[in-house]
Amino acid sequence: MTDLATQDPAIFSAVRGEVARQNNGIELIASENFVSRAVLQAMGSPLTNKYAEGLPGRRYYGGCDQVDRAEALARERARELFGCDWVNVQPHSGASANAAVYLTLLKPGDTFLGLDLSHGGHLTHGSPVNFSGLLYRAEYYGVERSGPLAGRIDMNRVRDRALVVGPKMISIGASAYSRDFDYAAFRSIADEVGAFLWMDMAHPAGLIAAGELSNPLPHAHVVSTTTHKTLRGPRGGMLLIGNDFENPFGKVARKSGRVRNMSELFDSAVFPGTQGGPLMHVIAAKAVSFLEALDPAFKAYARQVVINARAMADEFLRRGYDVVSGGTDNHMALIDLRSRGITGVVAERALQAAEITVNKNMVPFDDKSPFVTSGIRVGTAAMTTRGFGKSTFREVVRMIDRVLNHVGDESVGREVKGEVLELCRHHPLYDFVTA
Repeated sequence: MTDLATQDPAIFSAVRGEVARQNNGIELIASENFVSRAVLQAMGSPLTNKYAEGLPGRRYYGGCDQVDRAEALARERARELFGCDWVNVQPHSGASANAAVYLTLLKPGDTFLGLDLSHGGHLTHGSPVNFSGLLYRAEYYGVERSGPLAGRIDMNRVRDRALVVGPKMISIGASAYSRDFDYAAFRSIADEVGAFLWMDMAHPAGLIAAGELSNPLPHAHVVSTTTHKTLRGPRGGMLLIGNDFENPFGKVARKSGRVRNMSELFDSAVFPGTQGGPLMHVIAAKAVSFLEALDPAFKAYARQVVINARAMADEFLRRGYDVVSGGTDNHMALIDLRSRGITGVVAERALQAAEITVNKNMVPFDDKSPFVTSGIRVGTAAMTTRGFGKSTFREVVRMIDRVLNHVGDESVGREVKGEVLELCRHHPLYDFVTA
């Protein structure tokens, strides 16, 4: 990066500092991962220079032969990876992909049913501060407060709620829910009330691709995802359909008198409906990451992510922490700190001082604000990429426990920070931009 260092030392310094942070710290944020050098190189390629509005072979600009090749490869590899019939790899983010879902399936003011944000849902699934809650009528289902399904979704209650509110769409997916979903039950409910079923698999996409979690594609009308997180690609979004379908409620979609199937409507909702020119350097990087995920080694990686998450959750439980739902099926765990008398924001800051990065997170039935929270969310995808195994994650929990048992004691924080640096030294990440 000599050109950057010479031309803009301030930005180079920020990049160098971030590389050092990633190299020298334990990254437990469940939505983050570390991409390969090949993905980084595709992201930094001259493909960033090219405008390519439209789809491969049907662009609004000339000179798109090479970016058409890149996007075609991304689409072909994504279809193979997820076993789907149609995919659009152009969304700039998961939120962009989700916006296209709303634009295609709903009209402003329509009712949809999604997982409550405070129970682990996502901002784009009906939060009143997000477009999804501002433009559409959001209703919610949640997890159980107590009993055998504490911290889990009770599908009988979801059905009851759907029968009451009569949604036009039901959404599945979460940013802080550690259990798998019963897609067949959700589809049965959607069919009963005459609703579209949409799954946002942004968090577990890599685990689903590797067969570690249930596959929503045979059940959901449409699936959206990010391409980073457990999929370990560049930050971006994607839409998928398992079976190209017509509107199941008998309403024919028309434009200029022409009947169009749903995949065409989703394509139009991405462009020109919600965004302009696709980011061709990101799409190329997506293609690289999909090829990596098609390698058998990725299945082993995904399996290890789940093993590590279970080991981490078990260690928290062994040390007396309240793990929401009692464990995990995926790559994350949600830790309720109320019994410890610590807020999420206090825990996040104390751990950050020791170079352990987590995020404060609301827990179900939280009595704190989103800026304070009563819990933390931890995930295993990133550090599994660096080679951490289940014994190492158990050791990480022991480090977290020491910090949280001595909040405010800077000597303990320094001691744990030294151990973190030594542990990371044995699991190198990026060996560039260090000078």
